[in-house]
This record gives sequence, C-alpha cells and structure tokens, in this order.
Amino acid sequence: DLTAWMAKIGRIGVGGIDTRRLTRAIRQQGAPHVALAHNPDGVFDIEKLVAKARAWKGLVGLDLAKDVTCAQSYRWDEMRWAWPEGYQQRKGPGLRVVAVDYGAKRNILRCLASVGCEVTVLPASATAEDVLALNPEGVFLSNGPGDPAATGNYAVPMIQGVLSRDLPLFGICLGHQMLALALGAKTRKMNHGHHGANHPVKDLTTGKVEITSMNHGFTVDADSLPKGVAETHVSLFDGTNCGIAVTGKPVFSVQYHPEASPGPQDSFYLFERFAADMQARRPA
Repeated sequence: DLTAWMAKIGRIGVGGIDTRRLTRAIRQQGAPHVALAHNPDGVFDIEKLVAKARAWKGLVGLDLAKDVTCAQSYRWDEMRWAWPEGYQQRKGPGLRVVAVDYGAKRNILRCLASVGCEVTVLPASATAEDVLALNPEGVFLSNGPGDPAATGNYAVPMIQGVLSRDLPLFGICLGHQMLALALGAKTRKMNHGHHGANHPVKDLTTGKVEITSMNHGFTVDADSLPKGVAETHVSLFDGTNCGIAVTGKPVFSVQYHPEASPGPQDSFYLFERFAADMQARRPA
C-alpha cells in the first residue's frame, strides 16, 4: 500500500495529474516554483499557496552545502557492494585522498575506497591548509546542493590553493562546477535542470556515449572556459557541459554521477583514472 507507506515515513505524494503535460510545461517554460500542501479535509487557500510559491527567491545565491556537510572530519574505508560478500572494508595502506564534503553521497566514498583510496573526509569549510596538512596524494571535490557561486565564496580559494600544489584532483557535480569557477570559468542557472537516470553523455575524447545519472540545476558555461581547460563531456539532451579537464595536468571533473547505483556503470573508469593519476606520481 503506497499511501500507507508514504504516510509512515512522512512523505508527500502527488497523484491524478497528467505527467506528460507537466513535462511539456517544464520543458517549454522552465522549472516553476511550486508549493506542495496537504490537508486531510481537502480544503486549501489556493491564492495563499500560489503567493508563497511566487515569493520564493529560488536557488540562485543559496549556499546549501553548509547545511548538509559533515560536522567534523572522519575516515572512510567501506567499499562498493558486491555479490555475495556485500559491503567489505578496504584494508592496508592506500592512496591518500582528502574528500571535501559538500553533501557527499556515500557511494562516491565507496567507489574511492574500491579503487584503493585511503579516504579522509573534511567539512565543506576546510581550507587549503587543512587539506594539505593531511599530505594527500589526491583531492576529491564532492557533489552537493545549491548555487556553486555561493558555495564558491569559500570553496574556490581552497581549490585554488590545492591546484597550486599540482596534485591530482577529481570533482563530481557541485565539485565539478566549483572546480570550473576556481579555474576562471562561470556557472549559470539552467532553464530546467537534469534529474534522474538514463541521461546520455558523450565523451568528446573517445567519442563514446555513456548512460549516466544526473541531479543538477546549474551548469558550467562552456563558452567561459579559459585557455588550457578543455571541455571533455557534453549532454546529448541539450548540449550543456558535462566535464572538463586541465590540459597536461591530472585535474578533471564531471557534472554527472559516475557512482550512481543501481544503474549503468559506464563511468566508473573515472575513479580508476583518478587512482591511476595518483599511482603514477609515486616513486617507481
């Protein structure tokens, strides 16, 4: 019983609407501001709800990473789920990675551990000094909510400090957007974001198409990428940017979620690339 289950976990559901019509409206008019309300009596003040939705200023300028980041640093060693063992712990020394948490998904951390990374997670407010004090072999910038330009007020200086040390660096989603900002590019709010599974993305380096999962409402403006920063991936839905790399350096990021599960694992190679970049810098 879906209704009973959603009531039990305190979630609001929507039913009895023409979802195809709603999809067309969002595609043509952009993502609207919406108020979801529930009243057992079925009585609503529609004008008040509409006014409340219209009054919301939206996500532009909102730094939401500070609300979802971890409160303090911690270590992570759980790897991806595998049959029949389930979740296993990574053992022994590994590639030292500092992951900056802007709202990190656990499966990202599992993927890092699965390619041999010894992961230390730091809060979003971490400075370059905090990161470098851990002597990392690589730095990871996580996904997260909100406007990258707002979070970038404190994250961009940290990222630039790490970039100055020429360390391997990998970013996903919000981390991708803030890396772009740190390199001198710009981000912008999308007319309607990309959400859910089965988003086709083209790797411009290989020509291959990856089936990905996405969840973002902002995008990197590819036209603003500075010299020395290449666009590596694009969405085949609307041509928006989905990846960048710094020419000649082990620094790259993607807009989509290569850790997403269940679903296609077309993009797991990105974690392997990050690990290989770090391994290549170790003494022979």
